[in-house]
Amino acid sequence: MIKIQVLGPGCTKCNVLYEHADRAARELGLEYEIEKVSDIAVIMGFGVMTTPALVVNGQVKLSGRVPSSDQLKEVLS
Repeated sequence: MIKIQVLGPGCTKCNVLYEHADRAARELGLEYEIEKVSDIAVIMGFGVMTTPALVVNGQVKLSGRVPSSDQLKEVLS
């Protein structure tokens, strides 16, 4: 089971990253759980300074940008 977290205050870019990550994981056929994290203290705990950010299994994979679903497939596989 892969745990995917999208970090951000709930802005448009954060929502788009969530949708792209969800689509990429689904298309890859992964067994996953995905959540949005908007708590600033939790986001800072990951050391993220620019949002949105993507965390996979506790590791920050990207921040400050919204990649395409295809780019996210590379990150998730």
